[in-house]
Amino acid sequence: MLEKAKCLEMDKLMLNFSADGLLILDLTLAIIMFGVALSLKWEDFQRLIQNPRSALIGLSSQWLILPLFTLGLVWIMQPCPSMALGMFLVASCPGGNVSNFISLLAKGNVALSVSLSAVTTLAAILMTPFTFAFWSSLYPPTADLMQAISLDAWDIVQKILTIMGIPLVVGMWTARRFPGFTARITKPIRTLSLFIFGAYIVIALAVNFDFFLRYVHYVILIVFFHNLSALGGGFAWAQLWKMAAKERRTISIETGIQNSGLALVLIFDDSLFHGMGGMAIIAALWGIWHLLSGLSIAAIWSRIQPEE
Repeated sequence: MLEKAKCLEMDKLMLNFSADGLLILDLTLAIIMFGVALSLKWEDFQRLIQNPRSALIGLSSQWLILPLFTLGLVWIMQPCPSMALGMFLVASCPGGNVSNFISLLAKGNVALSVSLSAVTTLAAILMTPFTFAFWSSLYPPTADLMQAISLDAWDIVQKILTIMGIPLVVGMWTARRFPGFTARITKPIRTLSLFIFGAYIVIALAVNFDFFLRYVHYVILIVFFHNLSALGGGFAWAQLWKMAAKERRTISIETGIQNSGLALVLIFDDSLFHGMGGMAIIAALWGIWHLLSGLSIAAIWSRIQPEE
């Protein structure tokens, strides 16, 4: 736990960006969501309807187990309130866009991964704001911080609807209406948007490098244990319900790979969190670390044939 004075410094620090910079960030995430939607098909949702047990276990791991583990972790580690708020926000976001690729490398159930990603991404319009509001209210320091910034969950709904909901609908409509055009643009859009977003995270850290250096040794431990609890909690939850090995791997990855990009967009929005420093550094490091941990666990699992 950081000294109280340092926590107060971090909680009060706001990492502001120019209006143009924030617009670029919003547009980049919207383009990423549009690219994701180009690959979504009705069959992705139909599979979960046909196999509701896998769907319920996977979705409950995402929306129940991860926030619950996050609550336990903040009580144990007692991070600065703004950091704890960042942890709750990351835990409330949908699965990350690279989870399907990591599930493939890990010899998981890729069809289940794609279906869970599709549903959680669409559900995030409502689930992210209200999951975040509920769980952050259960930890007194974050509950007090939420009251201080007077945040309304419906403000987050409107933001997510704009940067995720609309691009998803437009992307799915485009894929259905113009399949040939979609096939040509899907890969370039994904590659370009992810490159831009990665560059944005690097620039954001570089601009605030002094702040980053002061706290990185502390924050990296929080992110490490938070991500470990997500991966381990998802795997244990699937194991508890006696899921097959491929499904256990997939649910672990879907729980441990979070859309921290969405978290960053919300954090830097001037009408929401105003670039709160503790939240921003948690989300930014999550965006880097979960790729390293996900690829590492995939490399291990790729060498172990899952039992039937």
